[in-house]
Amino acid sequence: MHRLCRSLRFIPKFLLFFFPLVVQIASAQLIRALPPIADPADRRFMGVKEDWSTPSLNGTNLRPLQPIRAYLSEHPAYTVELLQLQWRWGDPIDLYVLKPKQIEKPPVILYLYGYPSDEETFKDESWQQSVTKDGFAAVGFVSALTGHRYHDRPMREWFVSELQECLATTAHDVQMILDYLDSRDDLDIRRVGLFSQGSGASIAILASAVDSRIQVLDTIDPWGDWPTWMAQSFLVPEEERANYVKPEFLRNVALLEPVDWLRKIQAKHFRLQDATFESKTPLTAKQKLRESVPLKGTVVAYRTPEEFNAMIRSKTELEWIQHELRALPDASQQNHRTKKAIETNQPHLDGSVR
Repeated sequence: MHRLCRSLRFIPKFLLFFFPLVVQIASAQLIRALPPIADPADRRFMGVKEDWSTPSLNGTNLRPLQPIRAYLSEHPAYTVELLQLQWRWGDPIDLYVLKPKQIEKPPVILYLYGYPSDEETFKDESWQQSVTKDGFAAVGFVSALTGHRYHDRPMREWFVSELQECLATTAHDVQMILDYLDSRDDLDIRRVGLFSQGSGASIAILASAVDSRIQVLDTIDPWGDWPTWMAQSFLVPEEERANYVKPEFLRNVALLEPVDWLRKIQAKHFRLQDATFESKTPLTAKQKLRESVPLKGTVVAYRTPEEFNAMIRSKTELEWIQHELRALPDASQQNHRTKKAIETNQPHLDGSVR
């Protein structure tokens, strides 16, 4: 029960718009799955190997199964599809795909919130209406060892204690999910944004550094500067802190340091939003993260909860990412340009080119 209480303390009131948590969300971290999700008899992933030293899929050979659709829910202005995806042993992932109606191939925004938020957000109808009302598809999922993905593990193992695993595997998941979305014909995969918060923002930075399909990246309060974060963040329990400041632990997570990977972001448009009063990430770490934002990026600082809440009340939290995605050419425009380029370069009968 101590894990549940600790998790609930970590959600500041000003962030509740993003994470409408209830007790059963965090309690999912306490209940072992029955029957076990990680079936010891499952041989489908024999030979699968995953490199936790990098967010890149190079050196990793995940094996995606055929997606399973759990349900499709119809609403007046949008649909909600729940799928189960899996590419590694014992880790099926719930994926929510929301699509506005009357739009053939809408642009896509992925949502990755931070530990310990669960998928209850994606089930909330007010959230669903908000993210689809302006003509965008929304794709939501949770990170490793969070919510329904926390099972068949001893209680001493959790998101922070297994930080390298959680960062690397979830960065891999982002790319595998993009592969799945790319296999569909009802989404504009050429206009993809990623809206992220907390540890999810750290993962989003890693994923954007190795996958150019993320065209627009919006991050809120990413974790980072791991030596400082482990030594000072109140999210780290005092009775466990000594384990996380050991050289071996820090060497492993240093491979996935957002401060370093920020400089490699491939998104065409990038924004870091920093609620400077938010205390999970120490002030010195926040400063390092802001200073590492590439020149093409934008930094927005909220000095007080009132400033942040004003943005929430005005319901403008998605305006920036939606604006930047709209500015990108849609699939029909790009197809037209490709066709025109082919025609322009069509060889004459004599072999010359126009």
